Amino acid sequence: QVQLVESGGGLVQPGGSLTLSCAASGIVFRIYDMGWYRQAPGKQRELVAGIASGGRANYADFVKGRFTISRDNAKRTVYLQMNNLKPEDTAVYSCNADAMYARAGNYWGQGTQVTVSS
Repeated sequence: QVQLVESGGGLVQPGGSLTLSCAASGIVFRIYDMGWYRQAPGKQRELVAGIASGGRANYADFVKGRFTISRDNAKRTVYLQMNNLKPEDTAVYSCNADAMYARAGNYWGQGTQVTVSS
């Protein structure tokens, strides 16, 4: 059974930092492209950052210079380090594992709430 379990969300003041983790099980983690997405109330889900199986990272413009995505294949975990958080970063953050290129499926975690407020 495939599971993606996010953790690390919470309430933080503007300018603060959080690190999200997504632990995977039931998949050959190293072949999956991993991504962090977010969805704010009343808005569509959007890509925040992605990291390919080979390690190349990409970021949405609105987080460049503030967020860093990384992965540890030995721990089957992807991380999102979020610095200088803004109120507009408030959303449910979900991780995604994609290996459709290898016909190995696409999976989502349940999400973790990040609230940036004073």
